[in-house]
Amino acid sequence: MSDVKLNVEPRLELGSGPAGRYRTEGKVPATVYGLESDPASVLVGALELERILHGASGANTLITLNLSDGDALALARQIQRHPTRGDLVHVDFVRIRRDVAVMAEVPLNLEGEAPGARAGGLLEQLIFSVTIEAVPGSIPNVLTIDVSGLEMGDQLHISDLAVPAGVALQHEAEELIVQISIPRGLDDEEGEEGEEGEEGEGGEGAEASAEGGDSGDGDSGE
Repeated sequence: MSDVKLNVEPRLELGSGPAGRYRTEGKVPATVYGLESDPASVLVGALELERILHGASGANTLITLNLSDGDALALARQIQRHPTRGDLVHVDFVRIRRDVAVMAEVPLNLEGEAPGARAGGLLEQLIFSVTIEAVPGSIPNVLTIDVSGLEMGDQLHISDLAVPAGVALQHEAEELIVQISIPRGLDDEEGEEGEEGEEGEGGEGAEASAEGGDSGDGDSGE
């Protein structure tokens, strides 16, 4: 995974008032910290940062910040947005090293078409991202799990998820990722069909028994 460069400038004024003014100028207030360095208050271009966050690697993109004390490799974390407009409000940049593993959230996508879903089952995805640990250059953009073998009632768990070498999942193996559930109506129909079959068999047996009983009574009367 290659890193991108992001221009940074010192943030000279702190507080909510100056922060709002910076945002109207197209700059996002940010804090850089980590690796036992003093936190630094900086400003980054909103459009530049948005392009990075909407790229293939998203928030896991390796970013080189050109700080006043030299370049720093970092990841964007604690990304805050305006609740209605969605504009970037603030972001933290965590300094990292290329040779030290970090935690990251990676999107989880499903691939394939499940036969159970075609038959009327409901495909339910319960986990949409997973937490992994890996060195920065080994963080995958996305992880996929194949559902093309799932029949009605089948499930896939974290233990069924394949990950690249050097990537460690931070989940319990039995955590459920996806399942094909049977809709209530379909389940009731199957139950009713089974009951009808049992009733039919029972009815024929009862009729046969009744006929045999009548014959027996007549013989004993003679």
